Amino acid sequence: MSTIIMSQCWPLQSLSVTQKAVLISLADQANDDGVCWPAIGTIAKRCCMSARAVRSAMDHLEVVGLLSRERRFNSSNVYAVTPGKFNAAVSATKGKRKAAKPCGAPGAGAAPHAGGAPGAVGGAPDAGGEAAGAGLEVRPVPPNRHITLIEPSGEPSFPAGLSAAPPKVDTETELQAACRATWAAYALAYRDRHGATPVRNAKVNANVKQIVQRLGRVEAPQVAGWFLSVNERYVVQNMHDLGTLLAKCEAYRTQWATGRQMTQTSAMQQDQTQGNAGTADAAKAMLRQLKGQTHAH
Repeated sequence: MSTIIMSQCWPLQSLSVTQKAVLISLADQANDDGVCWPAIGTIAKRCCMSARAVRSAMDHLEVVGLLSRERRFNSSNVYAVTPGKFNAAVSATKGKRKAAKPCGAPGAGAAPHAGGAPGAVGGAPDAGGEAAGAGLEVRPVPPNRHITLIEPSGEPSFPAGLSAAPPKVDTETELQAACRATWAAYALAYRDRHGATPVRNAKVNANVKQIVQRLGRVEAPQVAGWFLSVNERYVVQNMHDLGTLLAKCEAYRTQWATGRQMTQTSAMQQDQTQGNAGTADAAKAMLRQLKGQTHAH
């Protein structure tokens, strides 16, 4: 799941409930680039709707700029969720046309191109043209629409060496899981320490991702949770901000691993101890030098 793509999709308006559900489902399965390839059947099951409704919603999302599709034979399509390209004006216009759907002419029968006797009202070959003249929206069929009809219901499988995409997505999936675990550990410790839920936004998400990349998927959640026990004056004044952890995450990782917190006081004590040791070594060297001179005489 990409929290970045999800956070950009939630505020979007002028979409129906079905369209918004499909969009959020795709965003939930996308990486940070918005790319995913779930099967139509998987989306339908997650959203509790029919496969036909999912395809219809995808057609609309594609028209208004929220989705692009790379259609593949005998495999699930590759989708790119693009909230930054959303055309709200087009979405609102299409929604109004659908809500204000005009009635047909008096005595009109079946829909355009429906079956019936030749020459019957509603069954004539040019019935679609009459509908357009009456103000009805004529919806074009997306290119290669037939490809989705044979789309497999299961998740895609890629033979070894056929595509470089699956290893990338696997890596992204592991990274996203580590980011979720790191945030969960940090947020829980933050509530225990400060009695409030930490703010989460795009900047925080970026910090979490960088912490995971620098410390690794195993240690990052543990260090993030431990960080709330740090009592350095600067850290406490900044309310244990994640940016502070990111700035010195390797140093904090060492403190976590060794069980020693390096406060300003302890640093000064160590510096003083080192200074005293240096003075003692110098005194010993001087005594050895004096003894050597005495023996020489």
